[in-house]
Amino acid sequence: MIAIQTRDLQKHYGSVHALDGLTLAVQAGTIFGFLGPNGAGKSTAIRLLTGLSHPTGGQAWVVGKEININHNVAGRIGYLPEEPAFYGWMTPIEFLDYVASLFGMRAAERKQRVAELLDQVGLKDAGKRRIAGFSRGMRQRLGLAQALINRPEVLFLDEPVSALDPVGRKEVLEMIGKLSGQFTVFMSTHILADVERICDTIGIINHGKLVVEAPQAELLARYTVPAFELECQPGDEARLAALAQSLIAVNWVSSAMVQDNMVRVLVKDVSVARQGLLPLVAQAGMPLRRYEQVVPSLEDIFLQVVNGKDGVA
Repeated sequence: MIAIQTRDLQKHYGSVHALDGLTLAVQAGTIFGFLGPNGAGKSTAIRLLTGLSHPTGGQAWVVGKEININHNVAGRIGYLPEEPAFYGWMTPIEFLDYVASLFGMRAAERKQRVAELLDQVGLKDAGKRRIAGFSRGMRQRLGLAQALINRPEVLFLDEPVSALDPVGRKEVLEMIGKLSGQFTVFMSTHILADVERICDTIGIINHGKLVVEAPQAELLARYTVPAFELECQPGDEARLAALAQSLIAVNWVSSAMVQDNMVRVLVKDVSVARQGLLPLVAQAGMPLRRYEQVVPSLEDIFLQVVNGKDGVA
């Protein structure tokens, strides 16, 4: 089931094309990481998908309903903006009760739901404190509770942890990660490590265009470098160089480059290399400090596709 879908979605501000033909599909129940540099169009896309802005062209559907075509999906989605705003004189209990009333919840249901969410986001003990005295991390937690108040089918998060300290970011990300399978989460961010940590599927946007979209595991596999790194103990560099020379003669080895006390071996067939490389090392009597197949990070992939070296339209 597709929870979010866009087709050639556009948003122009005069000559500036904030979104320039965005086409994507997000499976229900996944945590979708919408990744891109600042100014790429991430926030613009979320504003269009939540109905807060109107597109210049194209179409978008959320929970099966085309947005801005006489369909109000507000009751079926949740939204946490990058900088959530609150009434500082309210307490979290009062604020969440007010938001719940906007969705037509009755008093008994509101009381129960507010208590559940304050416990879920770790604000149970702060429920009667004034929001004006909250830290940024506490405000983000309250914003997440607000976005979940109506049990949404789709949750939109715009840079939910970008301004938090490492501890606050870790805690909020753990809360978001626990939502996997319960809701569809559409999370925009420019923080690569956050996406790598909790997202099932990743879409990378640049200059208003979707550059690539794929499950995280598939994306990592697609850009896997056919290389292995062998690191020796200090003092064994001469023996390592001799090993590198012997490896070059192997038919499934493309190259073997020595860098200090490490040799990087590029291979033609990864599966063959996995079986044959270590026996060759053992045969040469070369003790290793580290043996590792090179796996690209999300940062490597991001820089490659954003800089236009991917070849994916």
